[in-house]
Amino acid sequence: MTSDAESSGADVSGERGDAAENSGSVTTPSRSEGTAGNKEKRGKKAVREAKRVLARPAATLSLGERLSSLAEQAAAVYDLSSPIDTYGDGVVADLERRVAQLLGKEDAAFFPTGTMAQQVVLRCWAERTGNNRVVLHPLSHPEVFEANAFERVSGLYPVRATGAPRQPTAEEIRGLPESFGALMLELPLRDAGYLLPTWDELVGVTEAARERGAVVHFDGARLWECTTHFGRPLEEIAALADTVYVSFYKSLDGISGAAVAGPRSLIEETRIWRHRYGGRVVQQFPAALSALVGLERELPRLPEYVAHARLVAAAMAEGFRDTRLGWFKVRPEVPHTHQFQVWLPFAAETLEAAVIRQAEESGIALFQSPWWEPGVPPGIALTEVTVSAAGLEWTPADVRAAVCDFVRHVETSPVT
Repeated sequence: MTSDAESSGADVSGERGDAAENSGSVTTPSRSEGTAGNKEKRGKKAVREAKRVLARPAATLSLGERLSSLAEQAAAVYDLSSPIDTYGDGVVADLERRVAQLLGKEDAAFFPTGTMAQQVVLRCWAERTGNNRVVLHPLSHPEVFEANAFERVSGLYPVRATGAPRQPTAEEIRGLPESFGALMLELPLRDAGYLLPTWDELVGVTEAARERGAVVHFDGARLWECTTHFGRPLEEIAALADTVYVSFYKSLDGISGAAVAGPRSLIEETRIWRHRYGGRVVQQFPAALSALVGLERELPRLPEYVAHARLVAAAMAEGFRDTRLGWFKVRPEVPHTHQFQVWLPFAAETLEAAVIRQAEESGIALFQSPWWEPGVPPGIALTEVTVSAAGLEWTPADVRAAVCDFVRHVETSPVT
């Protein structure tokens, strides 16, 4: 996989570069790494200045723009004459109540990061159940992006029901040979292509876990955009789990932060462990305010983004079929959320170069997230596509034309 230091633009999908940190190795910067850094700066600049993109997250703004935007938007959703929060009161506590209400849970606790949030809540469940084994997918966030903290910091033991790039089935959960205390489901499963089970499959797999005497936890970092696929409101989806983690900086475009919602007594325990993990921060109002802004502005629009992502994905597939590329993959063909993968038969470096050239020459950044090579099959690279407000103005014809233009850049020499 490539790291963010090798990417062409802003990674609108999240922590793809974190995977590079899991090796734990430290190397001395080389001349080639300096070249990669220059390419990174050039790529980010090209994507940031592109006139047409499918998503324009707040992370691409300057500091001044972000501060001005937050001040303006926060005034519309919260009383800014209120006292500044101190150790989780005020606006942070109000955000926690809002999340608990949205998810239909008794209580919710704010955390500075999702990594901390999930380790804490699963650790609390392990103490309650007396079993530190957690069933989770090998492509899930704790396994890919957290430098083995799941085991090394929190003493949790991962159990894998399947290695296939899909959600586990009820039969696989029932058939596990060893006991486990919790089932963690990442909804959607990002590294499999933002895949979700059907509603009946989700009900079945949670029932299977409870038959085994386990609790159910949802890694719902992107749960906000799952309502369209399931055809159910957030509260009904969350009701299938004992606890739910949600993120504020991904789909909601907040500054940072996460929350865990569940039974009040358990959430009180997570607050104690949050302190022990170093997550009791004196003031968090910027993150809390931006989360409230996201809940007010972005959450209602996510179904629209999902619907348009399906049009974009179909148009991309049509565009690639019309070119001379031959093989390609849009996964899934019909996106389950407003994010999906694109696979192409080229080296990541070649595709990154094409992204830069297209953005600089035409002002169009069709792809914004890093391209990386999974290694199997060889000679294949993939990227992630996010469709949000900026992408709503794209017609299928616009997408097909952008694909054709992108392929033209792929077929020319890469940036040097």
